Amino acid sequence: MKAPKPLTIVIKLGRDRFQHLFFLIPEAESRGIIGTSSIVDERTHEPLLSILSLIVETAVKLHKDGHKVIIVSSGAIGVGLRRMDLDKKPKHLPRVQALAAIGQCRLISLWDSLFAHLQQPVAQILLTRNDIADRTQYRNAQNTLHELLEMGVIPIVNENDTLAVSEIKFGDNDTLSAITAAMLHADYLFLMTDVDCLYDKNPRTHPDAQAIEVVEDISALQADVSSAGSSLGTGGMSTKIVAARLATSAGVTTVITRSSSPGNIARIVRYVQSLKASSSGGDASDAASTVFTQETLKRSSSAGSITAAALPSVEAPLHTRFLPSQQPIRDRYFWLLHGLSPHGTVYIDAGAHRALTAKAGLLPVGIVDVEGTFAQQEAVRLVVVERPSSPEAGIAEGTGVEVGRALVNYSAMEIARIKGVRSSEIHSLLGYADSEYVALRENISFFERGSRSATPVLR
Repeated sequence: MKAPKPLTIVIKLGRDRFQHLFFLIPEAESRGIIGTSSIVDERTHEPLLSILSLIVETAVKLHKDGHKVIIVSSGAIGVGLRRMDLDKKPKHLPRVQALAAIGQCRLISLWDSLFAHLQQPVAQILLTRNDIADRTQYRNAQNTLHELLEMGVIPIVNENDTLAVSEIKFGDNDTLSAITAAMLHADYLFLMTDVDCLYDKNPRTHPDAQAIEVVEDISALQADVSSAGSSLGTGGMSTKIVAARLATSAGVTTVITRSSSPGNIARIVRYVQSLKASSSGGDASDAASTVFTQETLKRSSSAGSITAAALPSVEAPLHTRFLPSQQPIRDRYFWLLHGLSPHGTVYIDAGAHRALTAKAGLLPVGIVDVEGTFAQQEAVRLVVVERPSSPEAGIAEGTGVEVGRALVNYSAMEIARIKGVRSSEIHSLLGYADSEYVALRENISFFERGSRSATPVLR
């Protein structure tokens, strides 16, 4: 029997108390990311050394098994609060950023110290959205992470809270970890929280809450995600769902499970690999890159249980698994959708949308209206609307459907002047014509149908 293929495992530790994310990437070797406020006590702001040690042990064991591991770790602000003996997070942005600077050096020192006991080198990667908004910088970040993994290093990724302002923040580390997982073509994203799995109701207040074990279509998900974030974090369970929506659209299997037992990650991986092997009729090594089929994993309408025929011999802890898209959005198109922040909106008619889905570029004749202020080569939302009966009528409020994003060849002011006209008229209206297209097809990307996975609004 062939040895199982190593996986890429991304472990993300979130800012909320006891929340972690893991990713695995299907290549010759495996990668993982871990995130961090589950590692800082919400009340005392002291590092949770027991949890940190378990995470380190889990990451090193996975690495020794041949997998490549990445940790997404927040917690710098919490550690900074502890260092400066402050009780709560301030509201003044420069003070928050200063605390992040104080806490980040102590946090990475703590990670390095723990990993050093097991002879495992680590590296620090700090990112803002600006670092991936530029395609060249996005590729540089991608290449750096790949090189670190090839060197046998465990990268520890965090948002650069010292420099980030609202306009260039990811919003939360769930989003950062999902983008990192997609950037690395991860196999799995593990979202570790203080509950075993996702429920259709809040289990703390509803004893009859039913566990949801497998979610095939995240757009049809009916679940209680009312959990708020911690005082140190920025999100709750709802941000995990957004992260799952984003990651699955990129082909990443996403898992929610209990954070207090990081060792469960390996058990779940073995379980899922066993499922894949069963569905493919081969061993786990042959099935390492197999995508789940809807025939293999079924989500029941009540408890979301797996059909008995699909159950492997390997047992796994209770968890919720979001199945990846069968047609994942990859690389450049994912970057267009989620690496860039849109600066405005271009409203198009149904005819233009049909032409775009047939691989044509966006012509000015299909544009109904434009909103916002943006320059050439900036990202915009694409929203399909009904063309008004007259220019004076305007677009009916709330009728548009956002379908994707585009990098435009003309500014907002220029598009406002050429909307609805033929490309041959652009020169006469503007005095120049840089392109017959408002956006080239290669610079347009669409959300997955039925499961829009838009990047969260930044606040």
